[in-house]
Amino acid sequence: MTTAKTAATEANQRYFKAPVFAVAPMIDWTDTHCRYFHRQISRNAVLYTEMVVADAIIHGPRQRLLSFNGEEHPVALQLGGSDPAKLAEAVRIAQPYGYDEINLNVGCPSDRVQSGTFGACLMLTPDTVADCVAAMKKVATVPVTVKCRIGVDEQDPETALPALMARVLDAGADALWIHARKAWLKGLSPKENREIPPLDYEIVYRMKARFPDVFIGINGGVQTLNEAEAHLAHVDGVMLGRAAYQNAAILAEVDHRFYGAPASDPDWNGLRDRMMAYAAGHIAAGGRLQRIARHMVGLFTGLPGARRYRQILSTDAAKPNAGPDVIAAAFAAVDFSGAAQAVSA
Repeated sequence: MTTAKTAATEANQRYFKAPVFAVAPMIDWTDTHCRYFHRQISRNAVLYTEMVVADAIIHGPRQRLLSFNGEEHPVALQLGGSDPAKLAEAVRIAQPYGYDEINLNVGCPSDRVQSGTFGACLMLTPDTVADCVAAMKKVATVPVTVKCRIGVDEQDPETALPALMARVLDAGADALWIHARKAWLKGLSPKENREIPPLDYEIVYRMKARFPDVFIGINGGVQTLNEAEAHLAHVDGVMLGRAAYQNAAILAEVDHRFYGAPASDPDWNGLRDRMMAYAAGHIAAGGRLQRIARHMVGLFTGLPGARRYRQILSTDAAKPNAGPDVIAAAFAAVDFSGAAQAVSA
């Protein structure tokens, strides 16, 4: 019988074959509807859930928190927590749902996360992070990864980051995603922590050179696929966050540029039809169109008709009894003749 350790090793060998392009975990944004939508544009990008707190999985509505559409693969579950036993239990509960990766959040700087003693503040306690990773690895049958910052507050990233990396790798972490900014736990909002601390991509490159056999992905401030491609000359993976969410059309070139798929024009009509069918199923199950449409608003940024497209999805999808025809009307407002320019950067 295949052991959990062997299964995780085999999954790791398949899953972390560089290069990897990923859409970052974003609270309130990357829910199952968002991920399904993104998957219809790119078949290969790794999609991350919102951060889910271990206590919520243990004590809360597991089905609502963990269920997802099978088409979302490859999809990673990001967990928040600092108690090794609780994180291990959350992994055990989540395992039957079939995620491809379990990721530990060591980078979120929000006050709410800090009050729970997890997220970016864990960078101050690398031994705790290592204990969490070790506990998760004992029960996981898929790769366990860590997403962190380069440091927090007055830490010197040149010492704090490699120290954390060494501890979690010794504990069995399969990969690290590094947001190339410090986080300031006091004095900056989460939004400011995404913008004000200066980016230091070079330190992430140096960590890859220092740990050449470890999968290391980079995150933070990446706006275009050209920038992503440049980073991949130095690291194994690149992760886009708001740039991919707010202009999802750029995902249409991911499979060709990073995964060797044939070059082709995006099938926007096919996307429309798939999203209409998905919306119909969601509505039939008692859901509302707005839960899906809100993630689609930024799709055609920069194209003629995009403003009207946004208006339709923002207003008509919010109306009572709104149906999939709203999606059709929104797509009909867009002039696709310039669509190539929307995905070429």
